Amino acid sequence: MGMGTEPVEAQCDSLDGRVYLDYNATTPLAPEVAQAVWDAMCQAWGNPSSSHPAGRKAKELISSARESLARMLGGRPEDIIFTSGGTEANNMVIHTACRHFHESQHRRGDSQGTPHIVTSSVEHDSIRLPLEQLGREGLAEATFVPVSPRSGQAEVDDVLAAIQPNTCLVSLMLANNETGVIMPVAELSQRVRVLNQRRAAESQPRILVHTDAAQMIGKGRVDVQELGVDYLTIVGHKFHGPRIGALYTRSPGTATPLHPMLFGGGQERSFRPGTENTPMIAGLGQVSWDGQGEWCRPSTETAICGPWSSEGTNSGCGREGELGKFQCQLKETFWGTCCRFAALTITQLTWHTALRGDTDLALAVPGWAHSPGTMHRWRCPRVTGGACLCVFSGCRVSEQELGGL
Repeated sequence: MGMGTEPVEAQCDSLDGRVYLDYNATTPLAPEVAQAVWDAMCQAWGNPSSSHPAGRKAKELISSARESLARMLGGRPEDIIFTSGGTEANNMVIHTACRHFHESQHRRGDSQGTPHIVTSSVEHDSIRLPLEQLGREGLAEATFVPVSPRSGQAEVDDVLAAIQPNTCLVSLMLANNETGVIMPVAELSQRVRVLNQRRAAESQPRILVHTDAAQMIGKGRVDVQELGVDYLTIVGHKFHGPRIGALYTRSPGTATPLHPMLFGGGQERSFRPGTENTPMIAGLGQVSWDGQGEWCRPSTETAICGPWSSEGTNSGCGREGELGKFQCQLKETFWGTCCRFAALTITQLTWHTALRGDTDLALAVPGWAHSPGTMHRWRCPRVTGGACLCVFSGCRVSEQELGGL
């Protein structure tokens, strides 16, 4: 079946007027990104490894996308490795850290020892599950540092306290996909850098630092120089791009180790072989170029809508601007759908607070009791999405408490 006669951007909108609120799961493809993907499929279909004009055109498109992505992150084009997605990028980092540990041990004449990795208890499954599997196989040890019950952050002191002589990697997500909490990655990188100087003098393995930035790119400032990390995971479909990913590695193969999990035709400088997916890479390059503009900057506004009256009308939502309008519309959409709200307080924190991402909302609903420290997703019949992941608060909230907000 063909694409039809409609423009590509017109065929991307299938929300039928509904509000989409599951942006932490995936985002709709931006129209200009869809157009870039379509143009690449039609016009840059050659194999990028081929020397004829069709191949050279595809290769040039990939190079341009690499430059755009690097520029958005404050890195260099040669630091970007395209992958199938965030899961592959995260697994590649873990694989690299373990192999680098064994190579370091071998150079010191010590073939014994098991690599140890420190991470948080709230990481994505593509970090947690590989570490658990390596533990079951006896190939690596892992410490999962619990987050603070007050801030939701993995505290830097707690992460450093979990480091052992055989630690080779610390992996901490930049923003959590359920709570929106932003982790102190820059501070962690700085302190690990100091720690590595002491470890080198004691012939202990270097600790590499990785952050999964899937939930932060497109919502707030992400600069690899400011973060100071060795690795950073990029996921296109989390910021209006296609379902493809990339791994930032600071000077891969020289300043920072990077070992392939696959072997083949030598693409991506043999770090990630396999014929490149030119259309998806072109889409990622387009959204990265757009990401250098306004919508990728952090919000400077903190907006709180007031409580609702018993009739379900907003008595305190006189906010101006797009954020205020969106919150008012959001309340109108939620009112009287899944359950009755005595009051609904939607708080949008700026990312300057280092607590929550710009697009995460926490909804407190009276009469719902959950285990402390847990967050639960809510699916509403009239809502298929918007700019946020909606969750219930992780503790019981009374109508009296909400009424006083």
